[in-house]
Amino acid sequence: MYKLRNLFLAGLVITSFVVSAQENKEEEKGYQFTSIKEIPCTSVKDQGRSGTCWSFSGLGFIEAEMLRIGKPEVDLSEMFVVHHAYSDKATKYVRLHGSLNFGPGGAFHDVTNVIRQYGIVPEEVYNGLNYGEDKHVHGEMDRTLLDQVKVVVDNSNKKPTTAWHDALNGILDSYLGKLPEKFKYQDKEYTPQSFVQEFVGLNLDDYVEISSYTNHPFYSKFIIEVPDNWSWDEVYNVPINELAEIIDNSINSGYTVAWAADVSEKGFSTSKKGIAVIPAVDKANMTDAEIAKWEKLSEEEKNEELYKLTKPSTERVITQEMRQIDYDNYQTTDDHGMLIVGTAKDQIGNMYYKVKNSWGDYNDFQGYFYASKPYVTFKTMSIMVNKNAIPKNIRKKLNL
Repeated sequence: MYKLRNLFLAGLVITSFVVSAQENKEEEKGYQFTSIKEIPCTSVKDQGRSGTCWSFSGLGFIEAEMLRIGKPEVDLSEMFVVHHAYSDKATKYVRLHGSLNFGPGGAFHDVTNVIRQYGIVPEEVYNGLNYGEDKHVHGEMDRTLLDQVKVVVDNSNKKPTTAWHDALNGILDSYLGKLPEKFKYQDKEYTPQSFVQEFVGLNLDDYVEISSYTNHPFYSKFIIEVPDNWSWDEVYNVPINELAEIIDNSINSGYTVAWAADVSEKGFSTSKKGIAVIPAVDKANMTDAEIAKWEKLSEEEKNEELYKLTKPSTERVITQEMRQIDYDNYQTTDDHGMLIVGTAKDQIGNMYYKVKNSWGDYNDFQGYFYASKPYVTFKTMSIMVNKNAIPKNIRKKLNL
């Protein structure tokens, strides 16, 4: 009897050791991704120490759209867009007596608005590095521009002079370089506007922005209330399930998705891991002992355990109400613009979107990362898509 009991206890110890070893092996493997769908896009860029992700991701979207219709690969100039957007933003800031957010941030529509009004040029024609740096470092320029427009609004003359805007453009020219009126590219001469018509070849009216919040009616358009929407452009509003459907249909149909999202979550890894997830406690797969151990942890310890991000796990189920609560209480903020270029799954079958970032080669995936479907559903502020990638039944509801 005792021998049998001892053998049984020994078996439990060995089993426990094997399970523990297997768990350690799983954690060593981390997240392993298998590609499902990948859409051609241009190379990962580096925005450096600048708040211009919206320009990098917006132009990455335009470059991918060019590839989709068979146009040659081209690296378009982010700083050409930044120069024009800053200049137009300054005009509006002064017109509103300073009651407007003025800074380096922006939105995807700033890219299409600039291209529509001013054109675009390749990166090799205008790299925006006119101030002794190899990469974009905008702290000094951003502060100088802000001080300039504040002086114009607050000046003792009681009215702006006729020179202030030329002076502001002079600051932009000094840092980013003077904007080209004509240039030669691949042995042909263009203006920024003719380059759009003859080389880029996209219909900018095909691109729309979409969000999902309950403080506005669904299937209507509204001015999205985020500080960086300085131009007060509108987005279409759809329920959460249709937002996900639009993203999935776009990727499955070969269209990339420009993605504006909150990246301040603990589940968004800025390290080499290259993941963005919304983990959940999965008591269904815990033993009674594991549940008892979990319940004894403090909230801080539970949080730390939940966000170790060492291996794939169960994630939270996201609802429309959760999205709205986090938007209203500032837990979801308009932090970063990126480009969704594909889909993948991890080793336990969870689905992810493959995302092109603009932080250079900073992680284990050469500057791309994988955002889980719950993360994207929960933390998306807005997207820009080609309207032809929206499912027909949703397009009809939006009158597109």
